[in-house]
Amino acid sequence: MKEPIIEVSNISKSYKLGKKASYGSLREEIAQAFTSIFKNGEKGDDPTLWALKDVSFEVGKGEVIGIIGRNGAGKSTLLKILSRITEPTSGRVVMRGRVASLLEVGTGFHPELTGRENIFLNGALLGMTSAEIKSKFDEIVAFSEIEKFLDTPVKRYSSGMYVRLAFAVAAHLEPEILIVDEVLAVGDASFQKKCLGKMGDVAKGGRTVLFVSHNMSAVQSLCQRAILLAGGSKIKEGTSHDVVSHYFSNVGESRKALHEFPADPAKRVKIRRVAVRDDRGGLDDVVDLNKNFFVQIDYELTEDVSNLSIGISIFCEENGQCVIQLSDPELDLSRLGVRKRGYYQSVVDIPRKILNTGTYRIRVGAVAFRNVLDVEDSTFFSVIDTVGIVQCIGFERKNSVLSMQLPWKVTHFEAQPEKPPTVLFGG
Repeated sequence: MKEPIIEVSNISKSYKLGKKASYGSLREEIAQAFTSIFKNGEKGDDPTLWALKDVSFEVGKGEVIGIIGRNGAGKSTLLKILSRITEPTSGRVVMRGRVASLLEVGTGFHPELTGRENIFLNGALLGMTSAEIKSKFDEIVAFSEIEKFLDTPVKRYSSGMYVRLAFAVAAHLEPEILIVDEVLAVGDASFQKKCLGKMGDVAKGGRTVLFVSHNMSAVQSLCQRAILLAGGSKIKEGTSHDVVSHYFSNVGESRKALHEFPADPAKRVKIRRVAVRDDRGGLDDVVDLNKNFFVQIDYELTEDVSNLSIGISIFCEENGQCVIQLSDPELDLSRLGVRKRGYYQSVVDIPRKILNTGTYRIRVGAVAFRNVLDVEDSTFFSVIDTVGIVQCIGFERKNSVLSMQLPWKVTHFEAQPEKPPTVLFGG
């Protein structure tokens, strides 16, 4: 059995609330001893916060592991311990390889040095030789897209420029272990996608990646396994699909496969329930790109309603854009008619390979011609590709919003025709 590249054994980390974090330097010890003289006679001790409690796991070489959880779960504390920025209160960590970390904007940069100088400084801190850094220098600069500011002190960089350069250095200087926190959220959407693509390349190259993010679709696309933290403890470890699904169902309170709304007798039409169901009809807020899934809307009519249409809009969570709008029936005025007072359920079958991988939000509306009778922002759900990211002529399917399979017709000509015929379908 191969030796794991990362071993975490029962690590815990506590902080005294009301005290500055101590990193164990002599100056801090003297300052704390001096301060304690003036605290003699005060009642009670400072309360203790356990940021991590008995967390254990192992990571094999070449694995990509996602660390997820709500704010305050202990994710960043864990990464700081793994990056040797802080020591655990108890427990043991073994890292077998060179580690590059990107935990917060400007980590490892000297503000007075230029971008060029910081590339060489970071490389040296990672144990790279000057020749190795020079061989990667042009790639780092091209990826960061800050060539014009390369000889400017980084203290004058925006947060976005910091992240661009810091990630480029961390990803291109070939550490055995790459640790990335949610800091990528500082960058713009296009650069985030670029970084996620680069992390995928790093993983394919056999290096190990630990990735903390609130972007669950990115976690599911990049990571084979994931670890869920809550209240400083490890709640679940397993495949990224299982862990993310558990997070949405049990921890991420705002994201549910079933969303219910209270009755409102003042409304003629009231949307009562919206559910996302997988291809077998089970409730699931994580659906497979390769299989059909269903959106179910339950609603109540307090009186007869003419020309009623129930519709959904599906929005991409990353950029807020509306991706698809569907209605029941499909705005066919000849079919609208009158719906009698009572309870109804409308279900739409979303074909496989329509929505691409990502996280989406559903808005449901009830309309009678131009009159909006009820609108509810309801549930979130994620689409993942369980088969794998499909490569196609040098680009990845994950870079688009839609993932549709449309009919193609290929015609072979033994010689180049003087006037190529127009080929139509169905003929």
